[in-house]
Amino acid sequence: MDRNSAGISGQYTRSNNDYNRPDDHAASSRRVQYRYGTVEQWDNPLRTTPGRNEFYHLSDACSSQNLMFRSVNSAQDFNALIKQEVMDDLVGKSDRFGHRYDGRNHGQYASSIKKYTSAAKRPLNRAEQSQLMRLLQNFTATRSWNWRSLTTTLHSFTSAGVFTPHKPMDERVKLTQAALLSTLLDAIIFNCNQTPEARNIDALGITNLLWAMAKLVDNGQEQTPEFNETVAALLPHVNAQKANFTPQAITNLLWAMAKLVDNGQERTAELKEAVVVLLPLVNSQKANFKPQGIANLLWAMAKLVDNGQKQTPGLNEAVAALLPHVNAQKANFTPQAITNLLWAMAKLVDIGQERTPEFNEAVAGVLPRVNAQREQFIPQHIANLLWAMAKLVDNWQEWLPGLNEAVAALLPHVNAQKDQFIPQHIASLLWAMAKLVGNGQERTPELKETVAALLPRVKAQKGQFNAQGITNLLWAMAKLVDIGQERTPELNETVAALLPRVNAQKDQFHAQGIANLLWAMAKLVDIGQERKPELKETVAALLPRVNAQKDQFNAQGIANLLWAMAKLVDNGQEPTPELKEAVAALLPHVNAQKTNFKPQEIANLLWAMAKLVDNGQEWSPGLNDAVAALLPHVNANKDQFIPQHIANLLWAMAKLMDNGQVRTPGLKEAVASLLPHVNANKDQFIPQHIANLLWAMAKLGELIELDVVTSTFKSLVYRISDNPQLSQQGVLMSLWGVMVCCARLSLVSNTNKKNWLEKHMDDLFTRFENISPDNEEDQSIIAMAASCLGRPCPVVPHYQTTISKLQSDFRDQLQSCIPSLKIEEEKSLNSLPPVDLVLPDHNMVIEIQGPSHYVGGDFKTRNGSTLLKIALLQKAGFEVIEIPVNMLLSQYLMKPCIDQIKKRIGNPPPEHGSVSLKRRRADEAYVTADKGRQPSDHGYLTAEEHSEEQTGKPAKRRKTNNQ
Repeated sequence: MDRNSAGISGQYTRSNNDYNRPDDHAASSRRVQYRYGTVEQWDNPLRTTPGRNEFYHLSDACSSQNLMFRSVNSAQDFNALIKQEVMDDLVGKSDRFGHRYDGRNHGQYASSIKKYTSAAKRPLNRAEQSQLMRLLQNFTATRSWNWRSLTTTLHSFTSAGVFTPHKPMDERVKLTQAALLSTLLDAIIFNCNQTPEARNIDALGITNLLWAMAKLVDNGQEQTPEFNETVAALLPHVNAQKANFTPQAITNLLWAMAKLVDNGQERTAELKEAVVVLLPLVNSQKANFKPQGIANLLWAMAKLVDNGQKQTPGLNEAVAALLPHVNAQKANFTPQAITNLLWAMAKLVDIGQERTPEFNEAVAGVLPRVNAQREQFIPQHIANLLWAMAKLVDNWQEWLPGLNEAVAALLPHVNAQKDQFIPQHIASLLWAMAKLVGNGQERTPELKETVAALLPRVKAQKGQFNAQGITNLLWAMAKLVDIGQERTPELNETVAALLPRVNAQKDQFHAQGIANLLWAMAKLVDIGQERKPELKETVAALLPRVNAQKDQFNAQGIANLLWAMAKLVDNGQEPTPELKEAVAALLPHVNAQKTNFKPQEIANLLWAMAKLVDNGQEWSPGLNDAVAALLPHVNANKDQFIPQHIANLLWAMAKLMDNGQVRTPGLKEAVASLLPHVNANKDQFIPQHIANLLWAMAKLGELIELDVVTSTFKSLVYRISDNPQLSQQGVLMSLWGVMVCCARLSLVSNTNKKNWLEKHMDDLFTRFENISPDNEEDQSIIAMAASCLGRPCPVVPHYQTTISKLQSDFRDQLQSCIPSLKIEEEKSLNSLPPVDLVLPDHNMVIEIQGPSHYVGGDFKTRNGSTLLKIALLQKAGFEVIEIPVNMLLSQYLMKPCIDQIKKRIGNPPPEHGSVSLKRRRADEAYVTADKGRQPSDHGYLTAEEHSEEQTGKPAKRRKTNNQ
């Protein structure tokens, strides 16, 4: 809102001759001790002050009373106002009447200063203020002054800019201002604390004083204890005088309270009560407010709610009462009023105002006025208007009639007035540009020029941006680049200029600012920003603030933070202890706020947790709980996920499972709820999404029915097998996914070995004929693809092997039972990943399957890696025997497995076997704690079944974790 947005009309500021002096004055000393301090006397005063008991009769031309009736609109008139004779006259009258002096002449003189500035259509400039302050060192208010003199003086001086802190400011001017204000405030407090009737306290004076107090703070006045005491003394009189306030007074009072609170005034019980008292008056006098009053009232209510005022029925009714009058008077709103209206409506919607038909009509009615008056908006108006339009679009998710035209009308004026925008405006403008483009605004040449015009202004004023401005700027630049803005040297330099300011002001960022900053850092790195030391230092400076303010982040902030930390780590940020602590601090809040996350936030959170775990974040109860809390919301929001969300969600669930997430009841349901939307949106997935989907569906293995997998692959794979836009990593993921699907088909009886997927597999494999990756996992994929296609392997994969104690014990036991049996361990066959045990004389492979070979470690639902290795070994001519590791916990459990191997050695291998890819992470520790029953559908007897076979009697069943 415009800092000058709510003035007081002339009818409230006159000091006329019909103002009657009371017959009796409250007894008080004429002199009071300044609360602020003693005023230093000026060097070389304009004229020596006469004796305190001497009274001067000035000529009519210089009399302070007669000045009220003169036209003061030139430098000559100002010179007449600052003649020493004027002050001598005032001091003389004050001395002559002593404690009976009511301050009338001083009030009239203050009014003459205001009339001068009103005629000049500007407040006092720095030179005028300095000249005036030389004169005002003896302008002293006392407790004997009456209410009208005090209110007129403080309001007039404030309106004229007498107390405005210009920069630079002479120290003597500053001291004189402070002393003068202190005497006025002391006298106002004294009057407020007396009987209202005795002091003639009225509604007009209360309005003028509270408006003046708000204006003082808005102009930079410090809110001293004396200042706050004055506000507190005035507020109870609002209730007492509520029946006497005119429409303009109601407007100015609510504006004043909103402005005071916005500048840090404590929201005391008295202030809240004053607001509550005034709101019904808005409704009752709704037909009497002028356009500027309507605009300022809506601004005030929006600002109050933004600063913590509850949206009570009274406030909602006041807003609703004003809205029809916006449309009815739309042709009469000035540029400033249009700005305040649209800002207020945007802010109200942002903080929860219901979008009623009247509200929509009011916005739609005002928007064309922006285009019609585009030449009259000053820089602050332009900044606030574009911010408001961006906020309206962001909260409504739709483009209103006239909004495009309004944006287009304002953009050229940004470029034309670029040198006049202050730091706050620049931050708001760039935020608005980013938000508008992010919500569908076309990136026109005018918009690109606007961004380019503002960037040098950021760098030039980098030291003047506050914490919120820095946050908005970095967020905006990250967003703009994310949606296509060219990464120019100017943009990179602007980012580099702002980063040190984050570290310097790290203690001033609130929760939302921290979340937005880390999001921006992550996004800038993700889209190619060089990871300079300044960026690392910025991230390091913010991470402790996450932990310190963990209880203050809302759902969106939590989602953005975890996404940002995951993205930073994925792009090379070291997962420091501070980063891990920040993640751990946020995870409990995912569970606590699980019902508040939007669909996009659910997708980002699960993606982030999967990515963090994939990059080394430790599994913890908090992480398990967070995943479990979110999975039911995937099902509940299944119809609201866009294609990117669907791809990220399925990738995340597969990755979490692959990294050890224990399968929760919600996992299968979440996957099943998303799969129909893959086929339904098949034409909307970009190549990288398709690669992620193929990989995820393959990784989830038997959790997804084979017919669902094949139908989905048929609808997607043709779009990427020869797509040049797919990255090398995307090709590898797709190739692996296609291989797993082929493997599953080959393990089904009566399936044609030359299935329809092999052509796509061949196309993908061909891309690596001249590429030799040094990553073990990538080498393994290429080697398996070569084996699957029967083609020469272009790489020599290097595999790391580890022999677990359970595997070693089983080997020894098997060798002990069959001493002549030749057994080889950890051998790579046909360049495939090593198998656990090989019986070369029998062309047999034994795989010891730990929990990582199954979806969720259930020893039943095999994952894609397990199925692929089974099929490849079978294709190479090996019989594969699969032994779940929980069958090797004792010799007693091993015996039926060894007996079965003895039988199989003497028989020809069956056409199909079962196998899995070896994964040893935490397998042994997992099964030591799990004494579960091994499903018999893999062809092996459990200990209980073995007992039944030997004795002919049912064995006593042990209760297990899987039963």
